[in-house]
Amino acid sequence: MTRSLQAVAYRRPSVLESAPDGRRLGLETSRGATPAGATDHPRFFAGFLTSPQVASAGLLAVADVAAARYYQPQLRASLDPVVTGNGDRLRFESFSGCCGVYARLDVLEAGLDGGEVGHGTTNVDVNNPLREALSRIGTDDPLHLRVGPEELAVTTLDGPVVEKKVPLPDRWLRGFAEAQVIAAGFDLRAELTAPEAVRFLRALPRGGGRGASAGPRWVVPAGRGLRPTTRAVPGAVCLPGPERLAALQRVLRHATALRVYGPAVAAGAAATASAWEVVLPGMRLTLTLSPDASRGFSGEGGVLDALAGDEAAEDAELVSVLLAWEPRVDVAELAAASGLTPERVRAALVRLGTSGRVGYDTAEAAYFHRELPYEAERVERHNPRLRSARALVAAGGVTVDGALATVTAEDGHVHRVRDEAGVLSCTCLWWAKYRGGRGPCKHALAVRMVRRGAATERDTARVGGGVR
Repeated sequence: MTRSLQAVAYRRPSVLESAPDGRRLGLETSRGATPAGATDHPRFFAGFLTSPQVASAGLLAVADVAAARYYQPQLRASLDPVVTGNGDRLRFESFSGCCGVYARLDVLEAGLDGGEVGHGTTNVDVNNPLREALSRIGTDDPLHLRVGPEELAVTTLDGPVVEKKVPLPDRWLRGFAEAQVIAAGFDLRAELTAPEAVRFLRALPRGGGRGASAGPRWVVPAGRGLRPTTRAVPGAVCLPGPERLAALQRVLRHATALRVYGPAVAAGAAATASAWEVVLPGMRLTLTLSPDASRGFSGEGGVLDALAGDEAAEDAELVSVLLAWEPRVDVAELAAASGLTPERVRAALVRLGTSGRVGYDTAEAAYFHRELPYEAERVERHNPRLRSARALVAAGGVTVDGALATVTAEDGHVHRVRDEAGVLSCTCLWWAKYRGGRGPCKHALAVRMVRRGAATERDTARVGGGVR
């Protein structure tokens, strides 16, 4: 697994302190992206939380996921959460070390009081002493939240710096990107009241012990709750590795509802990803699960088609200039501003999602702007299937004849790729094993690249020839 060390520097450790007017929670920021460009220790908010207990529990849940590996848990992981200021809300995001769980706490406008929310994205320090202090908050006494340095520290940049060196696997970055693209295909499948949500979640297995993830589990809406089923049926939602919802236990007593999201499934369908959102006073906590505890988002391949096309890449460059950390990206407005069709704008947003430049909010069925504080272009550069497909095209190993294509692999093996109504199938072992469930194989991806290139050449020739 390719990995590097990411340097994350803070002015000081984040801390929870007592003050005459209540308690003060100071979350320190690292270098991040803002409307003014890259900024050391940006400041996104200074004001009060309307529900301190709820916010503390939600922040701890996000930190739990950042520090967890739900598959091979003996290998520890600890990645600082990401915070984004969207003008009217704060979003705290994290990803598990095993690449299978994405967590996000949205502190909405109703959860904040007395301060303006800035714009930008950076890492935020959540250290062990802070975790212990947050876990002891037992009342809703006033809690002042500061995200970023104090006013004095904004202009005084000398002094000690707290620096962490954290491993940053390429598959972690790919997983973060894949989770956004996959979630964009989800719809709301069920909504439970608070009592039903508590009853359901507390009955789930915990700890990932023997048998906890023995095959995919499914649930179907039944009355006011969810009923387990052993197989996929229309209307069902996959619950892969239910012990991975353990972080939701932090906020259960504050829950007002539970919403469940997933793709449409047919009878007998294979396991799928799903999203589980706990609605809280002024906030939302969402966990998105990969199709299996042993199967991280990084291998799903949902971003490959978006990365392969040149037109979407050019459109993404244009659309990215128009983004301004909106909490909800309006496709129609972007289409009008860019001169692109809504379909091309959506394709561009998918492309931007692959590099972490937009996230997807299932509750609002919309993308939001953020910039991951990592080298997001590595998502494309280090994707092995994408690299292999480009190598096949460059070597002239792809021959297309109508709906059938022949691909000669590096080892000399010949594979046949067939196009049936836009769905590509292949004779290779990858296709035989996954049947397209983890994105296209490198051979199908190479064929798609060649076809797109040919279509672009035809369009260019048509324009250059003055077709009337």
